[in-house]
Amino acid sequence: MTISEENASLASDNSMKKYMGKVVKRYSSLFTLPSHARIVASLFVLCLLSGIVGILSLIPSYFGFAVGSLFGIVFFSITSVSDLIIYRGFMKTDPIFNLRRCSALSLFSCLTWFGFLFLGSVIGASIKNPGVWIKLYSLGFCAAFILRLLVFSTTSFASLRRAFASSILQPALCMTPIFFMDSVIGYHLGTHLLLFLLVSIPIALLTVFLFLFFVNRVGKRSLGVASLSLFKAFMANWAENVNAPLEGFLEKFGRKQDVKVSLLAFRAKDKIKALMVIPALHPGPFKNVGSSPLPYMIQAALESKLQCVVSVPHGLSGHELDLSSQNQNQKIIEGVLNAINLSSFDSKATPFVRNQRNEASASCQKFGDCALLTLSLAPKTMEDLPQELDRIIVDEAERKGLSSAIVIDAHNSIEGRFNLNKVVENLRKAAIGSLEETLDWDWHQYPFEVGVAKVFPKEFGIKEGMGPGGISVIVVMVGDQKAAYVTIDGNNMISKLRERILSAIQEIGVVEGEILTTDTHVVNGIVPTARGYYPIGEAMDQAKLIDYIKQATVCAIKDLEPAEVSWRTETVLDVKVIGEKQIETLCLLAEKTANEAKRLAISLFPISGILLTVLLLLL
Repeated sequence: MTISEENASLASDNSMKKYMGKVVKRYSSLFTLPSHARIVASLFVLCLLSGIVGILSLIPSYFGFAVGSLFGIVFFSITSVSDLIIYRGFMKTDPIFNLRRCSALSLFSCLTWFGFLFLGSVIGASIKNPGVWIKLYSLGFCAAFILRLLVFSTTSFASLRRAFASSILQPALCMTPIFFMDSVIGYHLGTHLLLFLLVSIPIALLTVFLFLFFVNRVGKRSLGVASLSLFKAFMANWAENVNAPLEGFLEKFGRKQDVKVSLLAFRAKDKIKALMVIPALHPGPFKNVGSSPLPYMIQAALESKLQCVVSVPHGLSGHELDLSSQNQNQKIIEGVLNAINLSSFDSKATPFVRNQRNEASASCQKFGDCALLTLSLAPKTMEDLPQELDRIIVDEAERKGLSSAIVIDAHNSIEGRFNLNKVVENLRKAAIGSLEETLDWDWHQYPFEVGVAKVFPKEFGIKEGMGPGGISVIVVMVGDQKAAYVTIDGNNMISKLRERILSAIQEIGVVEGEILTTDTHVVNGIVPTARGYYPIGEAMDQAKLIDYIKQATVCAIKDLEPAEVSWRTETVLDVKVIGEKQIETLCLLAEKTANEAKRLAISLFPISGILLTVLLLLL
């Protein structure tokens, strides 16, 4: 594939990111609920006020106030007990519906129900006909039942029977007090109300069934799977971080591909001191799904085994190389663990050099017979770089006599729009330029020293944009030049922060270096922002962040000692990835499903409401 062909595919990749961004934003905004205590308190106040206002409008006296208060308390008690029964019984094994969400659903369904109650109170009091109150209260029962059935059917993993039981229990029990209020409200209910309830339940069931049928049909026509199955999988992940259902879909629609993983190991005193692992895959798509947590997983596995500092900067790849599941992550980790059996080490390196072509910047440092390159567009916005660019640079390095080249996407600046089509050629020229400058130093290769440090800022977590891998610093001293490779476990970095960090570490004697991020996607979909995440520095105290990096760099400088280097590129075979087309198809399906659900809700539920109203008037 040529660069121009790669650029054409990048336009498609940007389109895919746009769809993914919509999906992440849509689902990350769901299930944002207050605490359970606040929900229950709100429910109690709603029930009490609704009972008082509802009954007081029919019986404007102290007696009416007392009856209304009792009615509200009974309604609240029935609802609370029902929620507990549903949580402990019908939804006991469901990953989504904990007690808080059961109570929240009851709050929303009661709010809907009491809207009808208030309307009935106003009309009934104005025409002095309590029958209107009863009828609208009964319509509220239907609305609450439909809402509950819709929510349980579309979001829970429970069987339809359990979903129905969970939906009908609270509304049915809350209808029972009405049958004991004949003498209080002065209206004989008779059998017509019971008949209405018996007929309205099948109508409500049919309405929800039709909704589910037509929504599911969108997915069956597109991918052969029910749309709501995918929706439930998203819900399980966003609500409770359960990734297995969603990864089941990704595995089903994924494709196998060989994945390259490059390693650069530094040894001192016959012990691995630091390891840079650059996998040519993408840590996505979001949260804990697929390869999103893979940079930290690789880091943790290697640090545990080798007792050294490990950094996992971003390789050149995009969302077309998201892994489909945790099983595929394990394949990569096993491949990396197999690759660390290094036997050949070299004790020479060249100084760190940088080449600039317009907005594109490339650094290069030759270790033994391997070139390590980093690419950046800072302070301009940069996003994922294409694999074809990696192949071009590696091929050029091999043509110039090197045994290998490792290329890193620094992924260290984001602010505003990104158009890679305009910068790919400059990145290529900068990379080759830095490579040629480095080769000019071949006769100046020197012994080198390496110092390392790692820090985990306690103030910054995934909500602020920092993954669990923290910050690692590898300082390489060649001659009297100190260069630092600072790797932060995050998804990109706010523009101009990279320059501030480089300036700060220059103050302590590090004259060159690059700031890298892992592009971890464990931070994606966590916060309800336009991006769905915070890049490094956007939601952090930048002064504190820079201070942490300076402290770690000082420690790394103090840790400098003579070192040797080894490198290796391992290919992990038959790893299942979610390709660009598969991700875009799933994202499009989510959008189509949402649009179809809106269309059906606007048409289907009002028709059902009209039908129930006519039925109630006829009885």
